[in-house]
Amino acid sequence: MRGALIVLGGNMLNNRKIRLMTKLAVFENKTGKEDISLSKYYKTDYVRYQVLKSIISATVGYLLILALVILYRLEFLIKNAVSLDYKTIGAYVLGIYILIITVYGLGSLAWFSFKYDASRKKLIRYFKLLKRLKKVYSEEMPES
Repeated sequence: MRGALIVLGGNMLNNRKIRLMTKLAVFENKTGKEDISLSKYYKTDYVRYQVLKSIISATVGYLLILALVILYRLEFLIKNAVSLDYKTIGAYVLGIYILIITVYGLGSLAWFSFKYDASRKKLIRYFKLLKRLKKVYSEEMPES
């Protein structure tokens, strides 16, 4: 019985409207909170921002790990300070850094593009529900 009206003590309740409002409220309060906040961004701006955050995080993490490795090998580094090939070590450290940044950057690009697109699909369903609710309200209103 679609769109049936229930009369309770003189008040009429529209089941269709209640169902739509419930679905909208669940989306807004649970699954859709992040999707609604994502809707403020263009895709390129959102993805660029997230990739930049990932690259900065990877850089900080890499520097911390590098510092720990240096501290762990400090005795060896001090003993062999004169005989070490710093150019090769620098190239090795830089190569690993470039590899990590590339992997994190491309991974972030793919993941956040996918996440943005999925968010858009959810928002399209949300806006369809809003239109249906608006239609229900317009049907209820007496035309003047």
